[in-house]
Amino acid sequence: MVKFVSEKIRMRTSARLAAVQATYMIAYGQLPVEEVIQDFVKGDVGRYVIEEDSLEHEEMVPVEQMDTVYFTSLVKGVHTNKEQIEKSLASYLNEGWSFERMDGTMQALLLCAVYELAHTLDIDAKVIIKEYVDLAYAFYTKYEPKVINALLDQISKSVRSENN
Repeated sequence: MVKFVSEKIRMRTSARLAAVQATYMIAYGQLPVEEVIQDFVKGDVGRYVIEEDSLEHEEMVPVEQMDTVYFTSLVKGVHTNKEQIEKSLASYLNEGWSFERMDGTMQALLLCAVYELAHTLDIDAKVIIKEYVDLAYAFYTKYEPKVINALLDQISKSVRSENN
């Protein structure tokens, strides 16, 4: 059975992936936000991903077209609210863990997800969490997606109840 996914949903999923990548590039490449956004929007960066099959063959495949307005909003929103989001995330981490201890990809993914949970109230929290957990599985194979799921679930309950 083929699952129908609207073009708008696919474009938002691509925008989220690109936002995670852009957030990482801004943080670790120390690049200007506007420059990174323009590189993604023009297609200079982020046009392909590596896809592996069950035999571990790798192939470069094009990424679905993204919602550039949504992408830009996410990246600018994360950058503008980064310190606040990091402080908020730190309050949800178990003792002995810190945001800085996480690898850069997980930091970027969580920054985007928490920003979106707090600022896009027109999208159901479960949808946002599922999208970012699915993205986590694109980067990780072990326990990280489960950690992200649990953390985002806990954060969404708090953030969404404050905004209602």
